[in-house]
Amino acid sequence: MNFLVIGGDAAGMSAASRAKRNQADMNVTVLEMTSDVSYSACGMPYNIADPDRDMEDLVVRRAEVFRQKQGINLLTGHCAEKIDPASKTVSGRKADGEGFSFSYDKLLIATGASPVIPDIPGMDLRGIMPLKSLEDGKKIKEYLKNHNVRKAVITGMGYIGLEMCEALRHRGIQVDMVKPRPGLLPWMDKNLSDEVRKVLEDENVGLYDGYEIQKIAESGDGLKIICAEKELEAQMILVGIGVNPASRIGLDAGAEAGPGQSLAVDHRMRTSLPDIYAAGDCADAFHVITGERTWIPLALRANRAGWAAADNVCGIATELPGIVGTAVFKVFDMQVTRTGLTEKEAKEAGFEPASVSIKTRSRAHAHPGSQPLWVYMTGDKKSGRLLGVQMVGKDGVAHRINAPAVALHAGMSVEAFFQTDMAYAPPFGPVWDPVLTAANQLLKKL
Repeated sequence: MNFLVIGGDAAGMSAASRAKRNQADMNVTVLEMTSDVSYSACGMPYNIADPDRDMEDLVVRRAEVFRQKQGINLLTGHCAEKIDPASKTVSGRKADGEGFSFSYDKLLIATGASPVIPDIPGMDLRGIMPLKSLEDGKKIKEYLKNHNVRKAVITGMGYIGLEMCEALRHRGIQVDMVKPRPGLLPWMDKNLSDEVRKVLEDENVGLYDGYEIQKIAESGDGLKIICAEKELEAQMILVGIGVNPASRIGLDAGAEAGPGQSLAVDHRMRTSLPDIYAAGDCADAFHVITGERTWIPLALRANRAGWAAADNVCGIATELPGIVGTAVFKVFDMQVTRTGLTEKEAKEAGFEPASVSIKTRSRAHAHPGSQPLWVYMTGDKKSGRLLGVQMVGKDGVAHRINAPAVALHAGMSVEAFFQTDMAYAPPFGPVWDPVLTAANQLLKKL
């Protein structure tokens, strides 16, 4: 069997490796447009924060390892441009411009996501860069090395933008953040997002939410972002507005579209086209709580979906139930997490939600190291079902979100979750864990 994979990062290389483990004699070919494969994209902001670290540290497994030890025909510098489902071929161009064509029996599209680059005058000026690929990270690090960057502006206030804000401040660079919509982390309960805002303000980060960028121009000292209300000077601009699924090659071939123009897949990672699968950030998923299609790009999902696609290609029936959108990120010393639905999302999905927001402590009363911790929890009045949890704090937050994430996958009620037997010791939490305290308060509203 010829198993062809387009894309050589998380989902693509997970699938290629899994397929070779399942069937050692399978002919597996991977087409990757860049020179980099299998790297930790989520680690790039933390690498950029340290000028002495090499970006190559983020490479998990080098291309030659896949080729020599696993027998995968990994072709870097190969940009796939067109899929012909009728002839079961993929064509494109190499880095040197030479064309190529490969046939397949089974095909996996694992093309990931692309950074959103807004159509703003001046966006093509030198010193304006996105951060999505390892190559992007290398360019940013090289730019910082060779230029006297004293001030940077980040367009957007999402996960990557906030992590890069910390990275740049760690290097002594002043940072402003700007975006058109008002509100920091608009999906988050205001009590919690206000705490994140305080952390940024304490680090002297300029926050300009609700400021529409009209254009970017050169200035005597570098670059200038021009809004109706204000002008922001910088020597570097980081584009961190977000990403879109890099799904065009599949959609052009006739595959059904999912949310946000992602590739719609079933629980076995199959697209609507015969013998064509999709996995990773280019593909959608089913939301465990709503049962509806959703597009939430997540690293764990990409790796897991790559495995599932390979299993199904090899005739091992494997279904993924879906996701609940569990995420965690760091804003200086603040840990920010979420899982499940917000109250707004719950209403749109047809639930009758109620929510509570509490402030408690990360450890037992008066125990050294105890920090304030905020929990926001949502449940359904009609069924009593737990729907979502958000948490922020400087201690004991990041892994605490996993308990409600498991509860959401299990379809637990708030009452059942409240009755779970959680561990207690003073260095790790109060007798009543913060998520149990929130559940108890939510029960009163349900």
